[in-house]
Amino acid sequence: MGLVLGIDVSTTATKAVLVDEEGTVRGVASSQYDYSVPTPLWSEQDPGLWWDAGIDAIRSVLGTTGLTGADVVAVGLTGQMHGAVLLDEGGAVLRPAILWNDQRTAAECDEIRRAVGPERLVAITGNDALTGFTAPKLVWVRDHEPDVWRRVAHVLLPKDHVRLRLTGDYAIDKADGAGTLLFDLAARDWSSEVLEALRIDPAWLPATWEGPEVTGTLTAEAAAATGLPAGTPVVAGGGDQSANAVGVGVVAPGTMALSLGTSGVVFAATDRPLFEPRGRVHAFCHAVPGRWHMMSVMLSAAGSLRWYRDTLAPGEAFGDLVAPAADVPAGSDGLFFLPYLSGERSPHPDPLARGAFVGLTVRHDRRHMTRAVLEGVAFGLRDGPT
Repeated sequence: MGLVLGIDVSTTATKAVLVDEEGTVRGVASSQYDYSVPTPLWSEQDPGLWWDAGIDAIRSVLGTTGLTGADVVAVGLTGQMHGAVLLDEGGAVLRPAILWNDQRTAAECDEIRRAVGPERLVAITGNDALTGFTAPKLVWVRDHEPDVWRRVAHVLLPKDHVRLRLTGDYAIDKADGAGTLLFDLAARDWSSEVLEALRIDPAWLPATWEGPEVTGTLTAEAAAATGLPAGTPVVAGGGDQSANAVGVGVVAPGTMALSLGTSGVVFAATDRPLFEPRGRVHAFCHAVPGRWHMMSVMLSAAGSLRWYRDTLAPGEAFGDLVAPAADVPAGSDGLFFLPYLSGERSPHPDPLARGAFVGLTVRHDRRHMTRAVLEGVAFGLRDGPT
């Protein structure tokens, strides 16, 4: 029975999962790394970390399952969305990748709205200009790092840089492409109007593919590094949220999913390119051909609980931290937590939004604070789709 290898290039680890033809997970491995915050609001990462961790994760999952690369018949890719990976003509990385949670580009978002027109921008892309998207990052580099800008020949997203290392091909799936703010949502391809308005060379952008399509095959060099066979097909895949939706079966209109990681996402599949007129929730292409989706995103969901644990109870198991909060009544006796530790996206697109505990009194203890964090995240998720 042939196996499919999935590679997930996330913000803090690259993961490898082996799945057989019946959908059974045969093995999972991951290799962790960190990202840098060189100045407040910034978030960057060395793309070399993804490839090195990918090699480690692939070899680890093969080793721990007792399987070999010869058992793998195809590779699929997913990962963190919206990042900006800038490469020169030879494919060399020009600067650290700017990640999805980077918040430096508020001024560039205003510039994009002026250049395209706010209503026209949403009509074309399905989205308002938000700091997390790729397009504002490119405008920032254009205006602040002209030496880098002059050398740009290719723009990729994080998982597609790993694809390049696997196959030697520049390619991107339509779901992840739609998250750049450079896509024509209805046409499912790059928008010449937006690219022209932002002075971005269309030659820099790779060909776009539907999620199940094969974009290339493993090179001999990648095969030697990973232990997989040369010539193994690599499919387009999708950004992490659209891939997650496929995995849990949210592909038909009317189905929805909630996912919690560093961020929190409410995801709804559609059969046509719908969008919210003010862009308060996202509208992207799905990884499934002929499908789109709408998505509400809060930036610090489970990330809020992790920050709370690491700051006030370092090393404590999450279960031990959370269990006592069950004794606290709903509403945490008047204590509230605002989960805006990294700014916010839906439905409050504000990179400068800040978190807070509100209503602290001497009667509150750690149980109340823990429950307030959980309630703040829950209501933040409820707030988004409204």
